Amino acid sequence: MDLLELLPLDELSHGLANLSMFPYFDMAHYIVSIMALREQPGVLEVSRVSPLACWFSSMLFCFGGAVLSAIMLAEPAVAPLSNSTGVLLASITWYLVFYCPMDLVYCCSALLPLRLVLSVMKEVTRTWKVLGGVTQAHSKYKDSLLVMIAIGWAKGAGGGLISNFEQLVRGVWKPETNELLKMSYPTKITLIGAVLFALQQTHYLPLKTHHLMLIYTVFTVVNKSRMMLTGSSSSPFAAIESAVYKTLFAGHSPYDALTGEVQKACGDHGATNGTTATAIAGTKEIGENGAARKTTPVSRVKGQSASLKAKEKSENADTTNCKKIN
Repeated sequence: MDLLELLPLDELSHGLANLSMFPYFDMAHYIVSIMALREQPGVLEVSRVSPLACWFSSMLFCFGGAVLSAIMLAEPAVAPLSNSTGVLLASITWYLVFYCPMDLVYCCSALLPLRLVLSVMKEVTRTWKVLGGVTQAHSKYKDSLLVMIAIGWAKGAGGGLISNFEQLVRGVWKPETNELLKMSYPTKITLIGAVLFALQQTHYLPLKTHHLMLIYTVFTVVNKSRMMLTGSSSSPFAAIESAVYKTLFAGHSPYDALTGEVQKACGDHGATNGTTATAIAGTKEIGENGAARKTTPVSRVKGQSASLKAKEKSENADTTNCKKIN
């Protein structure tokens, strides 16, 4: 992309690529992640009943991507927790968000201007996480595009992908919230980023790394800001997803015609059997009586039965009266 090199954006992309995530951007990631955990139903009650379970859930929200990618690469799952400084910083953030006096930290962070800045900083860290996962997988599996995509996706959105395990820590089991069943926006945007960076690492995408980092970061930041300012939760890919789904996965089955013919044949066969059974019953009735007879209406039979019962009741009453007189 010679155009990006000629424009001042090249210097901006280099500056973004050399930007350090520690401590400010990491702190923003921890704050936004732990606030998202706190806002889930029942978490405040868990934080009062079992602070240890609440802390462990918070660490999964903060380091879930690193843990999941380590498991997928056959590395120790506790390796991400070896960064004592990061764990200490996340733990301090967890305590302040849940147990700060007068709830000052959460209330201030929940204000829209500050939360918007923190969310934008978290989106910047997403780029580094996805790129880090793709690069790590590329160093071990140079020709495996699928592995690079999977590791980059896991490292950037691992907190959402292991949400069911995190819920089990708090005693909640909701399999219907699986991210693979219904992806949230962060999971979708992370998957797209993993695909783009994997294509760039394997030279299928003619872009330099720092240029792609700038393009992807700007897109995620602008879109996240738009969603927060407008209060919209709709994905920008909704129209594309709908078109792809209707084109590839919602078409008519090639067996629909055959199935329709079979159902029609079964219906015709059932109707024929019903007509035949009715005819046989009529023939049987005629044979037993020797000739066709007119069926007595049901209402008339019921009327005769009622009059007979009334007559018997009257006779019994007369007999009882006679006995009393005698």
